[in-house]
Amino acid sequence: MFTGIVQGQGEVISLRRGGNECRLGIRPLFDLRDYTDGESIAVNGACLSVESHTADSFMAYASGETLARTTLGGLRQGHLVNLERALALGDRLGGHLVSGHVDCLATVQSLRQAGQSVICRLTFPVELGPEVIAKGSVTLDGISLTVNQCGPDFLEVNIIPDTQKRTTMRLWKPGIAVNMETDIIGKYVRSLLAPWHTADRGNQAPPTQGGISRDLLLRNGFL
Repeated sequence: MFTGIVQGQGEVISLRRGGNECRLGIRPLFDLRDYTDGESIAVNGACLSVESHTADSFMAYASGETLARTTLGGLRQGHLVNLERALALGDRLGGHLVSGHVDCLATVQSLRQAGQSVICRLTFPVELGPEVIAKGSVTLDGISLTVNQCGPDFLEVNIIPDTQKRTTMRLWKPGIAVNMETDIIGKYVRSLLAPWHTADRGNQAPPTQGGISRDLLLRNGFL
């Protein structure tokens, strides 16, 4: 589990490809110490496990599933990535709860200055629209951001100067793809309410009588 508060950047120093899998060698460009083999580190928002490490770098394995769902498969030697160690119990939760499981690729549509901030509009698959709400949270390339406004297939976020400095966001351009993870709380709420929405029902059975019903939810202001 992560928070989306990027600790710093890392440089890709090696890529060992085998079939549809890859091992990445990454050198942190900030003071990252005392980490151990087996711990989780978010690389551009994707949770990877440290297989081995030296004093100044670590190796992480990316499966075919990870490469298919994220931008990690497009990394090359010299590329920069956002890094965050897993959250420890008792740490400050400065961003929001982030699982490190990327949902989709979002595409940068536009960037515009707003004072010292940058407002970025991105598009994403419309099926994830119900999980994105105005003033809610979203994770983009591992960065916890607040949604300024949104629609069925787009969102806008405000990138403050400190985030521009600490992350790879300063390298974003229109057309670039970034890893996107929607709010984990929104996913659970959507799953729990799915039986009451015909469009989301799929193969799920309708709600049973005597428990939670549509009428009960209506009476209590949930629908």
